[in-house]
Amino acid sequence: MKWRKDRDLSWVSKESLRVYGPILALTLVGFVVAFQFVKPAPPTHLAIATGRTDGAYYQFALRYRELLGRRGIHLEVRETSGSVENIQLLEDPSKGVDVAFVQGGTGGTAKSGELVSLASLYFEPLWVFTRASLHAEDMTGLRGRRLAVGPEGSGTRAIAELLLGANGIVADSTSLLPLAGLEAAQALQAGSADVAFFVASPQASILREAIRLQGVSLMSFRRADAYTRLYPFLTKLVLPQGTLNLQADLPPRDTLLLAPAANLVVRNDFHPALVDLLLGAATEVHGGAGMFERALQFPSPDYLEFSLSSEARRYFRTGPSFLARYLPFWAATLVDRMKVMLLPLITLLFPLFKVVPPTYRWRIRAKIYRWYRDLQVVDTALAERPKGRDLSDLLKELDRIEAEVRRIVVPLSYAESHYNLRVHIDWLRSEVRAAQSTSHDGA
Repeated sequence: MKWRKDRDLSWVSKESLRVYGPILALTLVGFVVAFQFVKPAPPTHLAIATGRTDGAYYQFALRYRELLGRRGIHLEVRETSGSVENIQLLEDPSKGVDVAFVQGGTGGTAKSGELVSLASLYFEPLWVFTRASLHAEDMTGLRGRRLAVGPEGSGTRAIAELLLGANGIVADSTSLLPLAGLEAAQALQAGSADVAFFVASPQASILREAIRLQGVSLMSFRRADAYTRLYPFLTKLVLPQGTLNLQADLPPRDTLLLAPAANLVVRNDFHPALVDLLLGAATEVHGGAGMFERALQFPSPDYLEFSLSSEARRYFRTGPSFLARYLPFWAATLVDRMKVMLLPLITLLFPLFKVVPPTYRWRIRAKIYRWYRDLQVVDTALAERPKGRDLSDLLKELDRIEAEVRRIVVPLSYAESHYNLRVHIDWLRSEVRAAQSTSHDGA
């Protein structure tokens, strides 16, 4: 009987294919269409523009590289001259830079509207050291002096020129020296510079050097409130007496500082899956308390140079995505990308599979019930046939019907209906034979 079983399975498979085949084909088409809207996979290689190798940006980038490396992302750290160059590199996709540290106050050098901020990271105070003999109490006292403001392309030079210009001090009336870091401190000590500008965190080694220089003092911005009103990216900070060195009582008095904030900046086409990853790294690196920052104050959606990206806004409002919280990065991004593929399942499979089972049942039962129409014809002919007429043609029709019904293959779940049909055929045959016997007896 193995051949019979194989034939039954073959018939059921073909019948299932007739019913479910169009549904599967339609679903496949839906998947193909939906796949056109699947976001590309996030890159596994990023390049970040930083600053000088002895600067905070570069050192922070090395920590980012370590953290992202654990998630399968290679971060290339590029040394640059500073924020202005970083913006230029970021604006030109051909340079291969994906993300950059940008100092507040340098955004005016951007030539396009394609840059967005992911977060501000920490305060970067502006430190202005002057030779004590100048007795300079504000920027206005720097006119005509030799100012070490950093090289072209640096954030220090950009903010120095901005504030100097606001006080009417321009390059024509003042000597701007392209010195930065240790070179600027040495020039100040040697007397070849009168003033040195630094934008650096309080932990920067150059500040420890500069604050100890003989005959050098740290300027206090007594009009700090005015500057913060005119330039919203600036924040007024108070450096308490003795904070930098308690033993030497440095600075010797409370000092008002102006501080832009370091920003993490990308192009507006930056892959959204990487936003959570970068902000998670930023939280780990910059989330602690500092001399001027409260714990968990940074990264922040405030103090931005460029407008906040929509993905970063979502991150600050609700935190990391559900998938990012509970899945490895590769799995979270895969599920996030493929969720659009659920659309065919929801819009096609769910309603269709509610319709398909009844359709399948109807097709199977139709294989059986259509023979009842032929039985009804025989039954009607038997009832209308005059007495004494030959009924052998009705018996032949019933034999034909039974022979064809025997060839019907149905699933076991419908075998009852199949055998009921054969019982009814046999019953009708007995009725015809009874009528035929009565007719012969009457004759």
